[in-house]
Amino acid sequence: MPDPSAPLPPVSESRAVAKRQTRLSLVWIIPVLAALAGVWVAVTRILSEGPKITLIFKSAEGLEAGKTKIHYNGVDVGTITTIVLSDDHRHVILSAQMAPKTQSFLVEDTRFWVVRPRISGASVTGLGTLISGAYIGMEIGNSRQPKRSFEGLENPPVVTIDTPGRFFVLKTPDLGSLDNGTPIYFRRLQVGQVASYELEPDGKSFNVKVFVNAPYDQYVTPNTRFWQASGIDLSLTANGLSLQTQSVLSILIGGVAFETPAEGPVLPAADAETEFTLFPNRAEAFKVPARNPFTYVLLFKGSVRGLAAGAPVEFKGITIGEVSEIRAQFVEKTDEFLVSVVARVDPMALGVKYSGVLPPNQTAAEHRKLIDTLVSRGLRAQLRSGSLLTGALYVALDVFPSAPPVTLDWSQTPVEFPTIPGEVEAIESNVASIIKKLDQIPFKGIGEDLRKAIGQLDATLVSAQGTFQSADKLIAPDSVLGQQLGTSLQEVTRAARGLRILADYLERHPESLLRGKSGEAQ
Repeated sequence: MPDPSAPLPPVSESRAVAKRQTRLSLVWIIPVLAALAGVWVAVTRILSEGPKITLIFKSAEGLEAGKTKIHYNGVDVGTITTIVLSDDHRHVILSAQMAPKTQSFLVEDTRFWVVRPRISGASVTGLGTLISGAYIGMEIGNSRQPKRSFEGLENPPVVTIDTPGRFFVLKTPDLGSLDNGTPIYFRRLQVGQVASYELEPDGKSFNVKVFVNAPYDQYVTPNTRFWQASGIDLSLTANGLSLQTQSVLSILIGGVAFETPAEGPVLPAADAETEFTLFPNRAEAFKVPARNPFTYVLLFKGSVRGLAAGAPVEFKGITIGEVSEIRAQFVEKTDEFLVSVVARVDPMALGVKYSGVLPPNQTAAEHRKLIDTLVSRGLRAQLRSGSLLTGALYVALDVFPSAPPVTLDWSQTPVEFPTIPGEVEAIESNVASIIKKLDQIPFKGIGEDLRKAIGQLDATLVSAQGTFQSADKLIAPDSVLGQQLGTSLQEVTRAARGLRILADYLERHPESLLRGKSGEAQ
């Protein structure tokens, strides 16, 4: 029998063991399959819709969410989904859903614009939108950097990226009739167009970006000249009336022409984005620039109406410079206002020759010597009329031997060049002198003397009338003097008759002068 006080043997602790699941319940299969189907549908939709982009424009005129399409080469590649205003209310933000496989289209230099009916330069575009409505145009860039937000262009690009040719920049102070799409001419052949233009930050000039198509871009070299070919270039020369224009189209909408001078070295084609000056006309473009010009100031007393900056300075009919500035000037010594005309003269045009080894100071010395010699011989500046129709004036340098002597002060800056009154001013001065002399004539005294002379003449006439009356009385028929005068006239008549008889007898008998009258005693 066991001992009750003996300890019990140790027994291991019991614990609950979960029953192992060997099968998946059908209740969980349906949600799992639904989730997988939803994921597949979402992925498929995302892949079928393509990327989403944002476009920013200044106006959404003609655009409608859910209807306006994005076109590339006539193919729909996207749709505008929403249109909202920006926070500053100055722009509109468009969200667009692109078509599948358009990810490669959306790079940094891709451009978007609104296609509407437009008349720009020589082209009319977007007429189809009158029926179909406006849409978004698109041009794919060449960059590889992806982008999803774009700022839209206000005007469609004139030149596409893949068009062969080069861009150049023209600088001009006056835009004239230029606009996007204005044609570019080379030898009257249209070879390009104006792509864009913008005003410089200082507001003094424009930068006009032009595109010249290949292969004509190879004719643009660093010394090529560009000028505005707008309108008609009409000139009257010794050969007659000359009319020049690039084309009828340039008369209506304007244009730009370029040409490379035939003289000089042959240069390679200019690089893209090279800057050129846009001249107002061909004459200005090909005008030879002055080399080391000398500046003179001309003082005129009379009116310079008709003289403008840019007017030529001529010597014996040859242009040697131009007027650069016109302003009024008060001279304290004489207390009078004069007109100061600043002119730039080309020494080379006056006969000062340049050479590669001639120092500038020696050239200036030769020019001063020449001017001093000409001034000592009577060289003066004078305003003359260049056109009777427009009244334009120019500065003429000519030799006037009777002009008073003048010595130039070369220490002045600029040097004052001597002048004489112009043709019109000289005529006005002569007329004024004649009027002054007429004012000095004592017309009042002359009138009084004339009245006295007329009075004396009247008295003389009265006296003469009395004399004539007395003479009438003397020669009256019943007067004694008249009777005596009648008797005397009768005696003279008888004597004349006797002489006539004697003359007739002597003509018949001339021998009677020697022998006497026949029958007369010897």
